[in-house]
Amino acid sequence: GVLEGRAGSGTYVAEPRQRVRVVRSAAREQPDGSPFRADMKAVGRQGDWESRTDAKVPAPTEIAARLGIAEGDPCVRTAYEFLADSRPVQLSTSWEPYDLTAGTLVVLPEGGPHAGAGVVNRMAEIGITVSHAVEQPEPRQATAEEASLLGIQKAALVTHIRRTYYSDQGRPVETADIVVPAAHCEIVYEIPINR
Repeated sequence: GVLEGRAGSGTYVAEPRQRVRVVRSAAREQPDGSPFRADMKAVGRQGDWESRTDAKVPAPTEIAARLGIAEGDPCVRTAYEFLADSRPVQLSTSWEPYDLTAGTLVVLPEGGPHAGAGVVNRMAEIGITVSHAVEQPEPRQATAEEASLLGIQKAALVTHIRRTYYSDQGRPVETADIVVPAAHCEIVYEIPINR
């Protein structure tokens, strides 16, 4: 992260970047807004994102297993690029079973009256209570595409988080692959203690 290459130009000393704190917490869900924007506001940053949604995408094997559906079943896939002060800090690809939201106002995570409200709030709009999420973080090297989108070197260290939200009935309602660059972000888990 100290040097950056510019295609056709050479290698330069990179502009120093302070690492952004990314909090993973049950308290992240906001009643009227984006959890990511709330996280960024808490650390004095302007949070925003860009996204692209495709409906009726056949579920690949691993995604189908995580969602408890058959391989090839239609899903709504949304690819996100999360920004802090207009700089990329996180990527995420979200998958929701199409049969769960088809024909509702929340079928597109970033479209309609509940755009950008987050999985928990959107599911509540169609009568589904999300009770918990499971996250599996693991370190790995960035792919060429991830490195390009995040503005990091190819093969730089990232944390890959496989997250799945579950309804109170135990059904997986969304799963996502979240990629956070180690050089730009620190991941902090906040764990509530019930007494």
